[in-house]
Amino acid sequence: MYRNTNDFLTHWKYESEATLKLLNNLNDESLDQRVYAEGRTLRGLAWHITLTLTELPGNAGLSIEGPQEGQPAPQSAQEIAAAYQQAANSVTEQVEANWSNEDLLNNVQMYGEEWTKGYALGALIGHQAHHRGQMTVLMRQAGLKVPGVYGPSKEEWEAMGMVALQ
Repeated sequence: MYRNTNDFLTHWKYESEATLKLLNNLNDESLDQRVYAEGRTLRGLAWHITLTLTELPGNAGLSIEGPQEGQPAPQSAQEIAAAYQQAANSVTEQVEANWSNEDLLNNVQMYGEEWTKGYALGALIGHQAHHRGQMTVLMRQAGLKVPGVYGPSKEEWEAMGMVALQ
């Protein structure tokens, strides 16, 4: 939970850039990759993360510019990444322009519960990190390079001349 908008914005900058790194490593051929027949595809996960940037903060009272719930996923990885970037930038702009530190303590109705706005921002980051983890598995299965998020990936360790731990 955030009690300070600057703390959120600093964390959001890192987390949204990390998500964008993953999205920018997708290619159109990889978007239909899934773990099992009924599972989400890379396209579905990437688009779900993107749609959540307008939906969750919207439920908390912000007007985020970007794709809206129900809008179908683009066919190209580049279009998904661009839509994500637009919405992520809008999250930054809207929090900066509309919420004070005091506002983060205000309650909002969210998914049948009462959350503070600061908790909602934390949930937005946690939700994104959760689905990023799922995406990295699908990316490996699709033969894509996986960028490091909270440290170097296998490929990045190897590029530094080091052996990645197994």
